[in-house]
Amino acid sequence: MSDPDLDALRQACDRALTGHGPQRAADLLATIPPDTELDRYGAGGVVAELEAEVARVLDKPAAVYLPSGTMAQQAVLRVHAGRSRRRTVVGHPECHLFRHEGSALARLQGLVERPVGDRHRMLLRADLDDVAETPAALVVELPQRDLGGPLPPFDDVVEQTAWAHDHGTVAHLDGARLWEAAAGYELPPSDVAAPFDTVYVSFYKGIGALAGCAVAGPADVVAEVREWRGRMGGTLFGLWPGAASALTCLRRRLPLFPAYLERAREIADTLRDLPGVRVVPDPPATPMLHLLLSTTPDAFRAAARALAEEGLWTWAQAGITGDPTVVRVELPVGDATLALSLEEARTAVARLAGAV
Repeated sequence: MSDPDLDALRQACDRALTGHGPQRAADLLATIPPDTELDRYGAGGVVAELEAEVARVLDKPAAVYLPSGTMAQQAVLRVHAGRSRRRTVVGHPECHLFRHEGSALARLQGLVERPVGDRHRMLLRADLDDVAETPAALVVELPQRDLGGPLPPFDDVVEQTAWAHDHGTVAHLDGARLWEAAAGYELPPSDVAAPFDTVYVSFYKGIGALAGCAVAGPADVVAEVREWRGRMGGTLFGLWPGAASALTCLRRRLPLFPAYLERAREIADTLRDLPGVRVVPDPPATPMLHLLLSTTPDAFRAAARALAEEGLWTWAQAGITGDPTVVRVELPVGDATLALSLEEARTAVARLAGAV
């Protein structure tokens, strides 16, 4: 539930530890150029320009813009299932599709979730040996967001996609944080996307644009996804605001992800010796990390509010863990994180963990 007082504190902060800082309407509106060319029901204008840019960046034949990642991945997996006449989707137990989307694959699309691998570590090629059936698709999430952003060796990722192809199915990349993964692998996004048949990317997370995403892949698959976008209510009369914001932020921030990764590792270095603080993974594999803090949810909230009152935004609350004396937070690294000194970041985390 939203806390109006805390929301007001967030907007008043002039510094932030995470991401690009608190989002303000004026800042987001400024990512839409005044001369933006409008689309009509997703056709033409800046939407077409963004789709061409995404296809180029990912080196795929085509791409389609959608307003929601949940919609996008349901649509593309529905297409793969329809073509193969199979219903099973294989993925890691902690993948976003299985954990955070209200069983939408099953309840809306009639697909069957098939978790594989250990939920506490990354999906690896060897885990797929436990799958006997031929699925409609293999979904690989890079990085593993709910595990803190680790990456499997890229050779292993290629072997996972080869397993899918050897079994007569397709490999789909949940690339909500593909930009972060590319920095971690020290590869261009197109190289990370290359082994996969289809790729989903998000624009509001690491890129920091308005809500929206894209699916890229073969032209015929993308054309079907475009039709499903309409069936699912995603082809609005005008999709131009999100598309224009995405194009602006993609061009502005994509070159910055190596610097974001460097800062993530610097933060890990400065936090590593703090009592009651654990970095996950250590060192960070991408420009995001999780922190395990030896404190209670109530103490964390009090410390976060005190920091906000001093002008530094951190988190509204922490995630609970199996230990009532340990909380978990996710630290995506962005423009605000780069602007904050390492000393101030260390002090803030120490206060949140009750270490000072």
